[in-house]
Amino acid sequence: MQIPTDDGVAIHAEIRGNGPGLVLLHGITESSAAWAPLLGLCTADRTVLTVDLRGHGATGDGDDRSTQRLAADVHAAVTEAGLGPVDVIGHSLGGMVAATYAAMFEPRRVVVVDQPLALSGFRDQLLDAEEMLRGNGFEAFMTAMFDEMAGPLDADQRSRLADIRRPVQEVVLGIWSPVLQSTPDDLDALVRQIGSAISAPLLSLHGIDPGPEYVAWLTDLVPTAEVEVWVDHGHYPHLVDTSRFLARVESFLA
Repeated sequence: MQIPTDDGVAIHAEIRGNGPGLVLLHGITESSAAWAPLLGLCTADRTVLTVDLRGHGATGDGDDRSTQRLAADVHAAVTEAGLGPVDVIGHSLGGMVAATYAAMFEPRRVVVVDQPLALSGFRDQLLDAEEMLRGNGFEAFMTAMFDEMAGPLDADQRSRLADIRRPVQEVVLGIWSPVLQSTPDDLDALVRQIGSAISAPLLSLHGIDPGPEYVAWLTDLVPTAEVEVWVDHGHYPHLVDTSRFLARVESFLA
């Protein structure tokens, strides 16, 4: 289905299965197709809504690519699908959108997959690569970034995700520019604003260790949060070990 928004962007979403509502959100440059290995298992007892974020997949693009705008797009899809309070799982960029959705709306539970909510460290990484990101080195940077983060992901999954990715420079910079252009204090204030508004239970699951201070930082910011690190699982722990991921998610969402 295509859902129109108030700024003229058509959001592409697909709905499958029957049961409690579950929303799946993909990472940057990818699309809802990234969730394909899990869809058949998830839809066994749930109504699963997959959404292509704006500028990705079959969704249009617009000038506003903030996580607040992306979360509002997701809520428009949830409303159009006639779903009540939903569970939301977001990977990478989708994890940041899922957390923002939890701050703006009232989901039942939220799972954030390999997306630290502390953005100041990410800002430092982007600043180091800003010249490449804004220049002719953009595609090389994106390829190297995903290669580095893939971890133990098998060759078939690496190839499948590479085929899905569409690294559009304007879209990526539109999403990352607020991080690049903000001061650390401004970023911290934004994250505090989002985190302090989250009341739903939140599972923050990482395949790349976010650091020794992250658990205390996140649980202080979001008292409902649990943090789990699956050591050496890389950026795609949900695809590296789908059985373990589904079991953990089901126990958390139950």
